[in-house]
Amino acid sequence: MVKSVIRWALNHIPRRWLQCMAEWSVPIMGIAYVGRSRVCPICGTHLRRFMPYGYVTPREDALCPRCLSLERHRLIWLWLERHSNLFATHPRLLHIAPEVSLMRHFKRHYKACKSNYITADLESPLADIHFDVQRIPLEDNSIEVIICNHLFEHVADDRLAMRELHRVMRNGGWGIMLVPEDRSLATTFEDDTITDPAERTRLFGQYDHRRTYGRDYDDRLREAGFTVERIAARSLLSTKEYELHAVGGDDLVVVRKPASNK
Repeated sequence: MVKSVIRWALNHIPRRWLQCMAEWSVPIMGIAYVGRSRVCPICGTHLRRFMPYGYVTPREDALCPRCLSLERHRLIWLWLERHSNLFATHPRLLHIAPEVSLMRHFKRHYKACKSNYITADLESPLADIHFDVQRIPLEDNSIEVIICNHLFEHVADDRLAMRELHRVMRNGGWGIMLVPEDRSLATTFEDDTITDPAERTRLFGQYDHRRTYGRDYDDRLREAGFTVERIAARSLLSTKEYELHAVGGDDLVVVRKPASNK
């Protein structure tokens, strides 16, 4: 029942409305998942399992009903806590298509210097500013950290968007940039002639996706000027932690703009 409700909502309710509704509706459904086998590292909620989530075939053990984190958000959080200085300092952070689970805690961290945390999206009511990532209205070398996840697959010219993010990132800056990947594909599969939502869902996994990234994703980031570090989730966590936090099997992709970049 829960799987069907979530799948229907994802495919039929506009994203901007869904973001507003999820904060009160998902926690209600999550009451049935209370337990001790899982812990969300972002909000600390204990669960027997995370809720299912997905547009086509819902993934088991995916969604935290309290903070709305998914597997990738929990992995990002653990890496930020253990392998970055983000929570010890307040670097100027640009958060593209801000996820509620991360945004809530970033805003708390940046409470004393709110201007250093910028959320942005094309249309989301959750974002501070609105723009097309292919034309970012920010100055060159003005951002220290960029978090941009599961966005490039929606963008008409993803390479242009990557170059724009590289442009606004300061020399020596870094970011996390994740996309849906199929590592069995050598090259990214994309076809802009496919516009039918049902066909896009069949081919790309979601009605508003334009492509499925293959193993050349890192090369696209490098073409934009970034250096790329790919980190397997299992290399960051013990087996017990991996299961406890249910971070999924995707890699973490950390990008950097060389300090000597011209």
